[in-house]
Parts: sequence; C-alpha cells; structure tokens
Amino acid sequence: MNFETIQVPPSDLSHNLGSLLEAGEESDVSFKVKDEVFTAHKIVLAMRSPVFKAELYGPMRDKCRQSIAIEDMEPAVFKALLHFIYTDELPPMDDLDGDDDKEEMVKHLLVASDRYAMERMKLMCERKLCKFLDAKTVAATLALADQYHCSKLKDACIGFINSLDRMDEVMTSTGYQHLKRACPTICIDMWENAAKARKI
Repeated sequence: MNFETIQVPPSDLSHNLGSLLEAGEESDVSFKVKDEVFTAHKIVLAMRSPVFKAELYGPMRDKCRQSIAIEDMEPAVFKALLHFIYTDELPPMDDLDGDDDKEEMVKHLLVASDRYAMERMKLMCERKLCKFLDAKTVAATLALADQYHCSKLKDACIGFINSLDRMDEVMTSTGYQHLKRACPTICIDMWENAAKARKI
C-alpha cells in the first residue's frame, strides 16, 4: 500500500479553539473592558500569556474574583487580543476603514502584546507596521518602536527615513515633534546611520 495516498486534512485546532471562544462554553472568567464584557477560559489564557498565568494562577490572584476590569484598552483591541490567544492569528481587519484605521489597530495590538508578554504576536504586529511606513507616520511609528523595544521595527523605520530623498514631510509631522521630545537618542541614531550610509 502506498502511504502517500492517505490524505491528512490540515489541523483544525485553532478553528476549534476559536469556536470555543465564540461560543463561550465552559468559560470561567470574564473581563470588563469599558462597557463590554468578554468571557474566556483561564487555562487557555495562562497557557498563552505569562502575564495572564501570574494574574489568574499566581500567588496574588483573587480566588473569588470571576470578573476582571481591563483599564486603558479599547474593547475592539481586547477582542482582537483574545482572538489571537485562541487562534494564533491576528484577526481580519476588513471592517476597518482604510489603511489608517488598520495601522492604528495594529499599533494598539502591539501595545497589548507587550503588556501580556506575547512575543509572537508582537513580532507579527512589527511586521505589519513595516508595511504601513510612509513619510507622514514613520516618526510616530519609530517612537512607538523605541518605547516598546521593537528593534526590527525601529531598524525598518530608520532605514525608511534614511532612504527618503526629502526629509521635509517627516520633519513637519506631529510624530517627528513627539519623537524629538520623547526619544532624542533615536534622532542621533538616525543621523549617524545616514552619515554611515553616505560614506559607503
């Protein structure tokens, strides 16, 4: 018998876990994010995030508390975070209007992935943000990359800025003014890299 003829279907684990999240079956924890409530499964959250593990099973956990308030995050961002936790994929963003809204969502997801120590998600957000780089927003993205220690995104931003023929658009953006105030060492790195590139 030729074993090559046995067809194995693709894994449906992420689909099954995603369905579990959507159905809310056997959920044992809820999160209040502004006016919305999301249910989830402690064991899945703990398995995927060391921060959730410490919060839900660590010595500081409150055994009686079944509802957790999430501060400083929009419901749509928390919903997308849960989607990633259960499916290992960033959610589709078809419902968002244009690239600007998608870029903002990815930036929020990067912050959320840093908050919950989810490195794979963080790298996926970095890669997506590299695709959105343009002269008007690159400085703001660079400041975000520096703040959240995203070295690959930071390098991509500096490389993008140094590749531009004209710096006017970058330097007049509000993101650049913020970058100068919040991350002065980045500006030095940028100019040093530009100087090295010119010498080559």
